[in-house]
Amino acid sequence: MTLDQLRPLADRALGPFVRGAAKLGLTPNAVSVLAIVLAGGAAGAFYLGGDEPIFYAVGAILVFLNGWLDLIDGALARKLEVASEAGDLLDHVLDRYADIVILVGLAAGIARYDLGLAAVTGVLMTSYLGTQAQAVGLDRVYGGLLGRADRLVLIGFVGGAAAVVTDPIEGLTIVGWLLVVFAVVGHFTALQRFYYAMRDLR
Repeated sequence: MTLDQLRPLADRALGPFVRGAAKLGLTPNAVSVLAIVLAGGAAGAFYLGGDEPIFYAVGAILVFLNGWLDLIDGALARKLEVASEAGDLLDHVLDRYADIVILVGLAAGIARYDLGLAAVTGVLMTSYLGTQAQAVGLDRVYGGLLGRADRLVLIGFVGGAAAVVTDPIEGLTIVGWLLVVFAVVGHFTALQRFYYAMRDLR
């Protein structure tokens, strides 16, 4: 299911946006910072969406923009030939904070911090296992059932749907069910990555 497999296709579509960012004088790090600002805006919109569902649509748009900028920063670094380990580290740290604030915003909007905590741990463990594989000498692991690109797309579509679908389903709104998916499938994806890494180490 992971959309990370489509990254080469997305990279080819990025050309005009990367050239535009370069003409504007943006650096890859500036794009990364702009991305997390949008993530913070999305979190705020999702929080407000609990009372005014239209804000869920605003949050969805900001999440899609966050994901798009997340693609652009790396491509811009390669175009400007300034790609560095420091930039890669900054990008990953900001991505994790973006993941956290978006999920907190979703959980706060429906006052289900228990689901938010479960979702955050699933997402963070997925990312941790991906990079920990690299730390023990393997390639970074992007595989598994639910990567970051998948999560952003799901948040975007569910956020848009939550603006019009407000009735609970089996006791939870669709935002609540989204957090359940991230909690369950997130931890499952982390275990998948753990399995892949252990298999390659033997």
